[in-house]
Amino acid sequence: MKLNRIVALLALVVVLGSCNNDDGGTTIEPPQPLSGILAEDEAEIQEYLKTHYYNYEEFENPSEDFDYKIEVMEIGEGDADKRTLLVDAVPVQVDVPSSHFLISGEEETVTHTMYFLNARPGVGETLTVADSAFVRYSGNLIDGTVFDDSNEDNPIWFDLAILQAPSTSTFTGTAARGFSEGASLLKGGAPAVINDDGTYSVDGYGVGMFIFPSGLGYYNIERTSIPAYSPLIFKMDMYAVNQTDHDGDGIPSIEEDTNGDGYLFNDDADEDGLPDYLDASDD
Repeated sequence: MKLNRIVALLALVVVLGSCNNDDGGTTIEPPQPLSGILAEDEAEIQEYLKTHYYNYEEFENPSEDFDYKIEVMEIGEGDADKRTLLVDAVPVQVDVPSSHFLISGEEETVTHTMYFLNARPGVGETLTVADSAFVRYSGNLIDGTVFDDSNEDNPIWFDLAILQAPSTSTFTGTAARGFSEGASLLKGGAPAVINDDGTYSVDGYGVGMFIFPSGLGYYNIERTSIPAYSPLIFKMDMYAVNQTDHDGDGIPSIEEDTNGDGYLFNDDADEDGLPDYLDASDD
């Protein structure tokens, strides 16, 4: 994979809202209880996993010109021997509090399941939900509608911690937490090599796909291309990773997840309303 040298040298791009903003605004309806919506989402995801497969044979025996892109197909006539996504995708559980979406009533925490497909394990470093990722990606709904797609030749840096931001935070926009959780399961590629034409080449980068319910996405927020309560699918190429220290206090941000739940916005040691990983004075 060749990367534009200028792009590769850009400072970290911090994303405060969704991924690329694909619309001119959002519509927000009052949120429904997590449990009921999760049951509907899970049924829809299970049906998708049972009726689709990806080009695993190309990944298992790649040709010289294979581009290592995930292609998902619906099982049709003559595909009875194909291995479905239900077999290949690994379930990953993530706890979601109802307060994340300002749901009224008694507080509840509901375990959501994300399904992760590791098509090609990367050869580089691992990352966490608190780190930064240099990726190429695409996002679509279960019906195939593409709502976001990064530029083919210009991957982008994402701050995975900010993508966890809840509706109640100052980072309003409700980024997809599932994007952050899924990205953290991939490894980066080998160290970049500078080519004669000024581009970079990265070999052995991780390639994966993750599918998650709306409680890890935009939930009740309706966007132009994304209806409310929509499960989301992301395909991702993970080129490089970078450990972060957001508040510059010398402590990696992931170590400021003091309760160890992988969610940085509910750790506030001095109770000043600012999460510890953004608060240099919390120590």
